[in-house]
Amino acid sequence: MQKNLNKYFPILVLPTLVAFLLAFVIPFFMGIYLSFCEFSTVTNAEWVGIENYISAFSNKDFINSLIFTVKFAVVAVITVNVFAFLLALLLTKGIKGTNIFRTVFFMPNLIGGIVLGYIWQSIINGVLANYGITMLMDEKYGFWGLVILMNWQLIGYIMIIYIAGLQNIPQDVLEAASIDGATKLQTLIKVKLPMVMSSITICLFLTITNSFKMFDQNLALTAGGPANKTTMMALDIYNTFYGKVGFEGVGQAKAVIFFLIVAFIGISQVAYSRRKEVEG
Repeated sequence: MQKNLNKYFPILVLPTLVAFLLAFVIPFFMGIYLSFCEFSTVTNAEWVGIENYISAFSNKDFINSLIFTVKFAVVAVITVNVFAFLLALLLTKGIKGTNIFRTVFFMPNLIGGIVLGYIWQSIINGVLANYGITMLMDEKYGFWGLVILMNWQLIGYIMIIYIAGLQNIPQDVLEAASIDGATKLQTLIKVKLPMVMSSITICLFLTITNSFKMFDQNLALTAGGPANKTTMMALDIYNTFYGKVGFEGVGQAKAVIFFLIVAFIGISQVAYSRRKEVEG
């Protein structure tokens, strides 16, 4: 069996490997190269060095979008994980109809981002209309609108991961804590949280990356208004690349910067959380 596996493994892997190279690896490195070029198509690229990166960091809208995205990510990551974990705790108590509640809470994650954005735009603007305002009158409305949307979409999905982690805690550990006189709060902090650190690592990574990469919901909900004050990084890159003639290289440079930021934060978070898992 092992001999057959070794014999046919390269043949079986080849189609997937070729697809991976064509769809990801080659475009990835080509994108890095194009970030140092001025171009309108990949065939007329001219090397300009770091000019695109200088233009990107000199762009006030890009810096504002970076600051706005970081603020949004911090609030969204905290709120999504806190509410998801609380729901997971509640739905692992043996409440009647738990499976129905899990399904209902998970369903928003199945709705596409564009559709979800327009739905919440109608809801939020409908509520604000009672006070004679809309989301585009002040950036704070757009900010909290995006936070609400993110929470509504992701809480159910993250909750399922936390539920899986909580259900994997050995009952004898919880019983031992109870026998030792630990309160419910002490059990939660000293036993349950350390035991679900692997789930916390996954959930933090998913919420951080999804918060930074948010595009379609941002486009549908506020489209960056008012005056680009609620434009997140992904939308700013899109507007630069497709909305300004001759700025394709700058848009590509912004995309590379965006990738490096998200990769650094994601890898740092996973590395830190993994150490906590070992300690737990």
